[in-house]
Amino acid sequence: MDLLLLSSISEPVKIVELTEEQLKELQIALNRLGYPVGEIDGLIGPRIKGAWAEFKTDIYQGNPELIGIGSINSLKEKLERAVYDLSTREGAIAAIKAECKRQDIGLNTQIAYVLATTQWETAQTFQPVRESYWWDNKYGFAKAEEMRSQNKVIGKYFPYYGRGYVQITWNTNYEKYSRILEIDLVNNPDLAMRPETSMFILVHGFKVGNFTGRKLADYINESRTDFYNARRCINGLDKATEIKALAEKFLNQV
Repeated sequence: MDLLLLSSISEPVKIVELTEEQLKELQIALNRLGYPVGEIDGLIGPRIKGAWAEFKTDIYQGNPELIGIGSINSLKEKLERAVYDLSTREGAIAAIKAECKRQDIGLNTQIAYVLATTQWETAQTFQPVRESYWWDNKYGFAKAEEMRSQNKVIGKYFPYYGRGYVQITWNTNYEKYSRILEIDLVNNPDLAMRPETSMFILVHGFKVGNFTGRKLADYINESRTDFYNARRCINGLDKATEIKALAEKFLNQV
């Protein structure tokens, strides 16, 4: 479900200010997810208000009277999860493809590179990971967190260390995506470990260049396919050759 009418909202508005058609689209979406919206009539009333408030309580912390780009994206993601099992490699790949297309990263070459990067950055798991995740595996989470806080490098930006499919670091980036997604990543940075949150950040960062200032389209577009230098979108040329090879394999599957 594309939520085309709701997606036209650019700034948070009160749910009572939605048009009849926007309300109907919201009712249909919430109804699909099992929320008690009552009759799908495009009219504002206590049932749709209550259903929206319940959705935001369950999924998304924020003012239950408002609807904006962040909460709409959360609604889209929950609808996607009704189709894709993000706990599996196959489900995550399918969902990432859909998220790329939703954010206008539509070329097969671009999608292949996003998938290749995700595979590499998550150690082949296609699950969000923490920076130095192997510490968690070896020592347990509590000890690993202590080690991160005391590490000479990670300690400089702890607790805003890398999390996700592609790891965001530093307080400024957590603040940035808190504003974009309208969730409190600053006071609860582990929200970046949610697959749906991490997936948005992954694709959005590639699209607008939030990771390094380089956009995916700078290297991969309709007239250019540079899988090697596209690594500059994430981390210089570190492992650029390996990720280039993965992208070439994914291109045959997209």
